[in-house]
Amino acid sequence: MDHAEVLLIGGRAGVGKTTVGWEISVLLRAEAVAHAIIDGDFMGQVHPAPEGDPHRAEIVESNLTAVWANFARRGYRRLIYTNTMSVLPETTDMFERAMGAGVGITRVLLTASDATARERLVGREIGSELEKELEGSFRKARLLDQRASAGTVRVATDGRLVVDIAREVVGTTGWIGPQLAHGA
Repeated sequence: MDHAEVLLIGGRAGVGKTTVGWEISVLLRAEAVAHAIIDGDFMGQVHPAPEGDPHRAEIVESNLTAVWANFARRGYRRLIYTNTMSVLPETTDMFERAMGAGVGITRVLLTASDATARERLVGREIGSELEKELEGSFRKARLLDQRASAGTVRVATDGRLVVDIAREVVGTTGWIGPQLAHGA
């Protein structure tokens, strides 16, 4: 495989993006499928925002480009990238610039009900950001539902085991055989 491929896993806070991404990595490792994984939330974690980049889009792209270049130099061609808004149409250009023209992009939007997202966030947020996270999660769920790129696969996470969600998501990529993606 000469061209790069990226699996974008998006969704509201509390939907399980990071957990599902790591479980997909477990499935791929079990099948000896070379890949890299990046939690996109960390690509722009700077304060204050860089001058001229109030939404941190430029620093995210710069960091993604540098990290992917390191992976690509070592022969990796598949990337799992988790980030809330990664499934929106405007991310295509960033991934093409960072990973090369013609990058194969698979978009998966993980979904969860408001009640499920609230339960998960209450269980994980131990600092002062719970109310802000809840508000942002509800707002972004609506935005993602309306604006996700055409062809984005939606995968519900309510009441499901992480391994089952991961199998469904990795099945959208063709990176492992369908029998393995379905747990056979």
